[in-house]
Amino acid sequence: MYTNILSLSYLIGSVSFILGLKMLSTPATARRGNLVSAAGMGIAILATLFLYQPAGTHFHNHGWIVGAMIIGAVIGSISARKVKMTAMPEMVSLFNGMGGLCAALISIVELGRIAQDHTDMHVLSILAGMVIGSVSFAGSMIAYGKLSGKIKDHTFVGQHIFNLVVLFVILVMGAFIIHGEGAAPVFIFCSILVLSIGYGILFVLPIGGADMPVVISLLNSFTGIATACAGFLYNNPVMLTGGILVGSAGAILTILMCKAMNRSLKNVLIGSFGETKTASGQTNGAQGTYKEISLSDAAMVMGYAHEVMIVPGYGLAVAQAQHTCHELEKVLRKNGVEVKYAIHPVAGRMPGHMNVLLAEADVSYDDLLELEPANEEFSSTDVVLILGANDVVNPAADNDPSSPIYGMPILEVGQAKMVIVNKRSMRPGYAGIENQLFFQPNTSMLFGDAKDVLHHLINQIKEL
Repeated sequence: MYTNILSLSYLIGSVSFILGLKMLSTPATARRGNLVSAAGMGIAILATLFLYQPAGTHFHNHGWIVGAMIIGAVIGSISARKVKMTAMPEMVSLFNGMGGLCAALISIVELGRIAQDHTDMHVLSILAGMVIGSVSFAGSMIAYGKLSGKIKDHTFVGQHIFNLVVLFVILVMGAFIIHGEGAAPVFIFCSILVLSIGYGILFVLPIGGADMPVVISLLNSFTGIATACAGFLYNNPVMLTGGILVGSAGAILTILMCKAMNRSLKNVLIGSFGETKTASGQTNGAQGTYKEISLSDAAMVMGYAHEVMIVPGYGLAVAQAQHTCHELEKVLRKNGVEVKYAIHPVAGRMPGHMNVLLAEADVSYDDLLELEPANEEFSSTDVVLILGANDVVNPAADNDPSSPIYGMPILEVGQAKMVIVNKRSMRPGYAGIENQLFFQPNTSMLFGDAKDVLHHLINQIKEL
């Protein structure tokens, strides 16, 4: 009977993951989808804890398991509640790294069983989980450091070739273990583990800041695959389903991110993706003269415009100004102005960062335009208000072959009649390159903290 109830619990958990993922596809049901998936996971964990009978016996270490779960739940809950929206990408990287580490530890623990069960698929599952989980953990920790500004980009001559050699050695050693006769020496497993961690570090280190959204989605996919390997290892349908869903969703998102940034997935895997380089003409010095606009003038042109397009960026998140931005939207609408938002696929520090930010402020999902629809509307837009976005609106992606972001599809805001850029200063964006947009004739700079600037704009528009 226990076995039947356990199987039913696993089925409920698997179905809840699928339903939850489906509900996450739209902001209207995303919160509920998250709760549904969490409930399914809770059912699966409790069922395993009290109904699973390895070798016909029950677990004898409930205290350790429950204690660890409580500690993890407390730490996770406190961290999630205290984290700022600007630090959400770092937390995603950290949590993702913990998932990869967990999958790797499962494989390490199971290494002792190879002597009893040396089937190719069993050994392959253990090795794949250990390698992929280790790469995901190490890469996620480096991504966390880069996103938080604690780790800088690092590269050395021949690093791409070195990365490929390391990956090749890992594969060769893994093949030797799978097809070798008898138990493999422990030092080979240790060597694979060390090389996997090293590869995870080396392939993320040279990646530029503007390309981190793709790296995060790729590492997320790695963690899902490693979890699926653990599910196959234990013949656990919940782990297998969850791992496949996360792995496939992350892989699809990675491909979409690469397409959005005109990058090659092959270069991501060998560590040359987004390599930092100095572009000719992209210096720290000014490329020309820019003009400023006063708050009163900005309020005037926006208050009497027919259509205003808002382009949110990381600066909006830093200022925590999403609610104030929504208030500006409502004030403009009362004046008869049509307001929409243009969202670049990689705006912010992780996929969907701006969508989550605006959803938190109850901005209607119908008002968010993706890249192509937004670019079709810019030519008929009176005013574009850019709030902290930089690289995703840089014309260098179109007209400067020497630029690191050349070829990346951007929001073509320069087609609008007028562009107002709100920034704290003229410092370059996350990619570290100058933005040609700031020096175009139809662009005006509005310096200041996004939240303060938006408050003043709201007050002045109300007085019109």
